[in-house]
Amino acid sequence: MPEGDTVWQAARRLDAALAGHALVRSDLRVPRLATADLRGRTVLEAVARGKHLLTRVEGGLTLHSHLRMDGAWKIFAPREPWRGGPAHQIRAILAADNGRTAVGYRLPVLDLLRTADEQRVVGHLGPDLLGPDWDPDEALRRLLSDPARPLGTALLDQRNLAGVGNVYMAELCFLARVTPWLPVGELPAPEELVATAKRLLEANRTSPNRTTTPPAARARTRLHVYARAGRPCLVCGPPAAPYPPLTSGSAWDVRERVVECLCLLLSC
Repeated sequence: MPEGDTVWQAARRLDAALAGHALVRSDLRVPRLATADLRGRTVLEAVARGKHLLTRVEGGLTLHSHLRMDGAWKIFAPREPWRGGPAHQIRAILAADNGRTAVGYRLPVLDLLRTADEQRVVGHLGPDLLGPDWDPDEALRRLLSDPARPLGTALLDQRNLAGVGNVYMAELCFLARVTPWLPVGELPAPEELVATAKRLLEANRTSPNRTTTPPAARARTRLHVYARAGRPCLVCGPPAAPYPPLTSGSAWDVRERVVECLCLLLSC
């Protein structure tokens, strides 16, 4: 599932493959961009902003994409078979003069805008956990701005701190030994949770296997609670139980298999 670390890695791969090279093929397969042609323009850089990807090209243009649940950018060498999904799922193809090709699969968001207008698509975001603008004091202020709001919802709100998704939300709540329904204003030592969020994403930004558990536990599992419903808790032993949904129809529900360990209730 794409979260801030996944998107940071995607931006790094795009930048390594395309930056400094002119595009020889540009195929943006969404209706409003059908006539857009970036051929001949040099890719300047690809950067992540929270869960958003910004690929900046010569001439003051930015290709903005968002992976949502299952979007992906894949990089291919010359003559390498494309693997990422069937052809009808391709939304963008960017081929550079170095022979490298970036292919965007299942991209639910794809926009071409002026680089000067990037704030229109990312200006609402809070401090980026993996970005140069990271400001823990501002992130904490935003997180606590509505004290009655459930902690899980506040963590998922990208306007508070950008980069936390369902996996990190569940893991952060577990590590803080609180449930996601706790009003955020009642969270003990909220500054420690913000610092933990930063530490976890930094630790995972270059790793293909997201890990939140200590080294001694990694042979068994890389995550404490996410996707571990019915499996033994690493702290207290009894199997973890699924969370009911925060709200009806929300993206964060039992289908995500976010789990609440019994030790949260038993204060182990």
